Amino acid sequence: MKKHHYQLHLQWTGNTGSGTRNYTAYSRDYEINAPGKPTLYGSADPAFRGNPERYNPEEMLVASLSACHKLWYLHLCAEAGITIVAYEDEPSGQMLQTPDGGGHFEWVELRPFVTIVEIAKQEQAEALHERAHQLCFIANSCNFKVSCKAKIQVQ
Repeated sequence: MKKHHYQLHLQWTGNTGSGTRNYTAYSRDYEINAPGKPTLYGSADPAFRGNPERYNPEEMLVASLSACHKLWYLHLCAEAGITIVAYEDEPSGQMLQTPDGGGHFEWVELRPFVTIVEIAKQEQAEALHERAHQLCFIANSCNFKVSCKAKIQVQ
């Protein structure tokens, strides 16, 4: 087994002058950096006083699931000789906020729309979504249901 380590730098940029003096005194904005990569600008969900122009952690979790599935799927299709010419996804997820202010995701649904070239491989292309889901690092790390409702079209 191989181990992979991921190191980032997160810096809160929301001190508006008085720190966290009270709940409304500060911005939830932050920046995520990694060497050689562009800055990712984040904040809280607007429901929690976040900046709606920035990505929030909940969106990034849903995006991570979608991206991981896509990368595995493209890999598996390439190995199987299935030519993908387009891939889009419209993932969504639902988080439940608990009475104490915490919460957890209840589910995430991926909805990839894939365009392939070979009509004879459409059924195999559909089946490879399940294998991609089984291999996805992020989905395997979640304690909530992650489902995939893929659609395949032939170019």
